[in-house]
Amino acid sequence: MCCFSGPVKSVSDTNIFARLRDDGWQYLAYQMNFETAAENAIILPLPVQLPATDEDSLHFISLKGYDHFFSDLQAGFPLPPRRDSLTWGTRSAPLGPPQLEVHDVGDFVASFVPQISDFERLDPQFRISRDTWDKIPLYKNYGFAVFQLKSRKGKPHPMAFKFRSRMSEGQGRSIFFPTVHIHDGEVHAREHFDHALFLQASSYDAVCGSYQESPDLINDPATGYVRSKWPAKEFCDITQAKGILTPNSLVHRLELRGLLKNSDVLAPRDLYSSAPRKWAPWLLGSTTAAILGGMAGLSWVIDRRNRVAAEERVTKEHPPRGS
Repeated sequence: MCCFSGPVKSVSDTNIFARLRDDGWQYLAYQMNFETAAENAIILPLPVQLPATDEDSLHFISLKGYDHFFSDLQAGFPLPPRRDSLTWGTRSAPLGPPQLEVHDVGDFVASFVPQISDFERLDPQFRISRDTWDKIPLYKNYGFAVFQLKSRKGKPHPMAFKFRSRMSEGQGRSIFFPTVHIHDGEVHAREHFDHALFLQASSYDAVCGSYQESPDLINDPATGYVRSKWPAKEFCDITQAKGILTPNSLVHRLELRGLLKNSDVLAPRDLYSSAPRKWAPWLLGSTTAAILGGMAGLSWVIDRRNRVAAEERVTKEHPPRGS
């Protein structure tokens, strides 16, 4: 579950995909089942590059017509795990007219809020109070993608966009997943999660082992994620994904279920060792995870070598259809 501006009766089966490009743009797609008591909006805090601007920090992408984006991603992992629905409630927010530019993005009306103070330019119905944001000091310099829901129940097509990430530079480059919960005006230390996180990164392809088919898929010890059996082009519609997916790379999945630390997830973009990991990145706070992610980096030369090796490996193991 993400941050909602108003009352929510239930939320379950949240799916998030992320991919960080070399030029600093990160793709992000988000989908969940929900039921809300009134008009509502989803708010996703983002570590945008500063200074953030309305025009050039975030671009929305409509995946209307590709409702099954995450179903396709799941198809890359035969024997999917069991799912348990979780529900939460929230209180409503005040009403008011919108002021920020709005974008019609399929099943949503969306706006980009460059910083917390710019929420004053947004319809108050779709804000979270400044007092609540102040409880998460990390978000002081974040931007926010706000998606107003056009319906009050169901599973709309994925929300999607790309943004300029300030976590894209240096040895600590990280892929960002917005997973902090705000559902009653309070920021709790621990929350119930019902999430599946997906990512693509060539360094993960380079260090992961072979796909293991078993009744319960096991996270790869080198990445902490389960790798897909095939590259994305074998089980996803690359054209309908509109650049979000890279066709020749594997997809890596991490499931978060149950009561966990209420924090965003940072996945180190660059992995250089196949040795088992001693830490669980999804249970760490953002600052700690970023430090550990930085420790994983060695050099651009090694990064380039691993990318080339990963591409050659995936192509050799899974040649294009018809070849």
